[in-house]
Amino acid sequence: MSKRSKNDLVKRTHPRCLQANRSEKTRILDEFVVATGFHRKHAIRTLRKGIPEFRRERRGRKRTYTGESVWVLAEIWRICDCICGKRSQPFIPEMVKVLERHNELALDPETRVLLLQMSASTIDRRLAPFRQQRGRGKSTTKPGTLLKDAIAVRTFADWDDARAGFVEIDLVAHCGDTVAGQYLQTLTTTDVRSGWTECLALPHRRQEAVSAVMVGLQARLPFPLLGVDSDNDSVFINDTLKRFCETGQVTFARSRPYRKNDQCYVEQKNWSVVRKTIGYRPL
Repeated sequence: MSKRSKNDLVKRTHPRCLQANRSEKTRILDEFVVATGFHRKHAIRTLRKGIPEFRRERRGRKRTYTGESVWVLAEIWRICDCICGKRSQPFIPEMVKVLERHNELALDPETRVLLLQMSASTIDRRLAPFRQQRGRGKSTTKPGTLLKDAIAVRTFADWDDARAGFVEIDLVAHCGDTVAGQYLQTLTTTDVRSGWTECLALPHRRQEAVSAVMVGLQARLPFPLLGVDSDNDSVFINDTLKRFCETGQVTFARSRPYRKNDQCYVEQKNWSVVRKTIGYRPL
């Protein structure tokens, strides 16, 4: 029985129950419990109160940004490479002008006003469902602790005087929805000063494979490799990569644990260069 049918039955039974004597009320209650499946105590309370004619309205403000305004916001978000609300909000007026000039958008006045007055927090809330649809990759980082004290920490604020040749490195796993089985990895390398990015394939997630790829990286870079900054993954924080850097007189540094902003230069390339090209499917 649907909720509407139960409410109709309550409306019909409630007046009868109020006018019935004790034995008739018991019979009506038994029939009502069998028909609705309610617990007996709940059925007694329901028949005593009945269904109120006017229900209290739900508290809270009504949503302002819905429908067309959210759809246009999502389109602009995709065009801007899915950047966050704090980065996109200042440029939405300019994006609207450009898209309208090239006949990519045709906004009515109400939608335009709503779109231009959105705050950064509202943008992130309205785009949350679209981010979930896009999906995310699995993290395969396994913290390495043996040599952490021997490798200096470098944060995002320490790159002000960096020359070309100081790079950040990170691994991107092409494993799809599960980390089980064998899959390829991409070693993303980004120069802090110039933004030069190299992507190198790793068939196996081993420290020897990373060091071997780093040798090839030196030949591909248009400038000498002066420094390497990694996260705290055990595939980087190990004696093999440390000896490679010491032999080549390359500065070796690491970020703070669980602080992705310390590697902001390479982290942004994981999406714009790797994920945007290959996606999240297993390889």
